[in-house]
Amino acid sequence: MMAEFTTSDGLRLYYEDDGTGQPVLCLSGLTRNARDFDFVAPHLRHARLIRMDWRGRGRSDFAPDFMTYNVGREAMGALELLDHLGLERAVVLGTSRGGLVAMAMAATAPQRLAGVVLNDVGPVIEPGAIARIVDYVGRKPAFSDMEGAAQGLAAFHAAAFPGVPMDRWRHMAAAQYRATPEGLALNYDPRLRDALIAQAEAEPPPDLWPMFDALAPIPTGLIRGANSDLLAAETVAAMQARRPDLITAEVPDRGHAPFLDEPQSLDLIHRLLELAR
Repeated sequence: MMAEFTTSDGLRLYYEDDGTGQPVLCLSGLTRNARDFDFVAPHLRHARLIRMDWRGRGRSDFAPDFMTYNVGREAMGALELLDHLGLERAVVLGTSRGGLVAMAMAATAPQRLAGVVLNDVGPVIEPGAIARIVDYVGRKPAFSDMEGAAQGLAAFHAAAFPGVPMDRWRHMAAAQYRATPEGLALNYDPRLRDALIAQAEAEPPPDLWPMFDALAPIPTGLIRGANSDLLAAETVAAMQARRPDLITAEVPDRGHAPFLDEPQSLDLIHRLLELAR
């Protein structure tokens, strides 16, 4: 079911709500949207899968104030969606930015989280990944059509994601870009770039370890792409040291971030869902 709701600050956000059973709220990456979870969805037919487009992404409204593109406001939006659906609790499956939002939710409303899966993200973001993200966010696509975009994604990710078939990159391109009469456009508000830069200039990087520690009473799993440039193996080890019951999985031949339909990802997700019942 495709639907929308209105946030407390008046933005219309798009979401999809499919299936019955254990509620799983899927939170996507920084510039991404509900399509982030198309590959894992067929493997979660026993769950109620809820996917949302962040403010300024996909089919949701762009924010008048780009500074509201921040983790705190996005966590509030996720909680407001749970309120809209009448759900007291849900498992959160968070990819990258979505995982940061899940940690923010744990810090502010832990009672709403039945469990959390962090997909290739933790309390330390590697500087090289930050530089890579700032370099591409908000820039006009360099491709003339969707096929060119798919070929570009395949080439860009070839080292970190070896052997991924072209059909998957075509799917990813269709999720990340929109076809317009003037050519391809970003499928999100380009001012997300302005928000990232302004937030970086206005404040030192926050200490995210307290947000990770807020997950302590909540069943938590962590998936890492073996080739990830964002989540270092050392950070995973530090997370395990602070949280001995953390369930972890490393996915070979994947960078940032795994697609979530890999055997290692699916095994962890299903184990976490059992713990969260």
